[in-house]
Amino acid sequence: MPRSAGTPSPSEPPSGTPVVTLDEAAERAGNAAGWVEENWSTWLNTGLRILLILVVALVLRMLVRRALTKLIERMNRSAQAVEGTTLGGLLVNAERRRQRSEAIGSVLRSISSFLILGTAGLMILGAFKINLAPLLASAGVAGVAIGFGARNLVTDFLSGVFMIMEDQYGVGDTVDAGVATGEVVEVGLRVTKLRGDDGEVWYVRNGEIKRIGNLSQGWATATVDVTVRPTEDMDRVRSVIGGVAEELAKAEPWNEQLWGPVETLGLTEVLLDSMTIRVAGRTMPGKALSVERELRWRIKRAFDAAGIRIVGGIPVPETESAAADPSASMAAPSALASPTSPQSLATAPIPPAPPNLQK
Repeated sequence: MPRSAGTPSPSEPPSGTPVVTLDEAAERAGNAAGWVEENWSTWLNTGLRILLILVVALVLRMLVRRALTKLIERMNRSAQAVEGTTLGGLLVNAERRRQRSEAIGSVLRSISSFLILGTAGLMILGAFKINLAPLLASAGVAGVAIGFGARNLVTDFLSGVFMIMEDQYGVGDTVDAGVATGEVVEVGLRVTKLRGDDGEVWYVRNGEIKRIGNLSQGWATATVDVTVRPTEDMDRVRSVIGGVAEELAKAEPWNEQLWGPVETLGLTEVLLDSMTIRVAGRTMPGKALSVERELRWRIKRAFDAAGIRIVGGIPVPETESAAADPSASMAAPSALASPTSPQSLATAPIPPAPPNLQK
């Protein structure tokens, strides 16, 4: 069929389309190949640098975390080695050591991962020729804003880290945190959990703890005050208390809980009808109350056997009755007391009339 005039042939490009010749295509391909040939070494260098940075960062992170994990496991094994022995019962709390080591290990692992991966990320951005100054400035401003907004959270976290690292208290300790007092149940980086004397659970933020009184570290003192009559023989009383102290130091389990001899410190108070003798001894942490109860029990039995009487507290003095007022029994003056007073005359009976007036 003959082609009409003005109809382009299939081999001709449509009107308005630029025609790319073979020479131009070959020239463009040559330019692209030359550009790739010029920059492939830079790309390869950058890629190898990024790969090397990632490999070194990941390997270093793995080694650091593994070293920290082995250190924590070694601390736990050292705690378990003495658990169940006398030394372990006196100085080591396995659960406390385990929680403390795990908390420290978790914090150290997180910090090391953040530092290593953060440094690797900045080095990778630097390999791409990216200016890090605006990025660091923005991160600094954002960090300051977040720090002001979450300052209480940051304060709690930092306080918890230092409390754990300094071993101020641990699980099983009896502490006075100012806002609450009780036995430590759990130690966290933000909150410390205490069990009160009545069974209540206190959640205390670490940032609110301004002072800590640990009643379970070092040693404790068992103190007993004995009040007897002032007529008792002091040497005899001291001798009886000394015998009780010797028996207590030899009996089990008090011989392990006592860390020193029970001594009679002397008189703390002398009154007209009583005197107070103080007895004290150094004990294991947290065992002072039980030793005090046992010491009171034994002293009371020994005093009963020796005929020494324990008296109560300070007697209440009897108040002397005031002298009776002699005028209290006297009646108040009355106008009727005088027979010549008008009131007495008015109340006097009328005399009977004479006989001559009656007729």
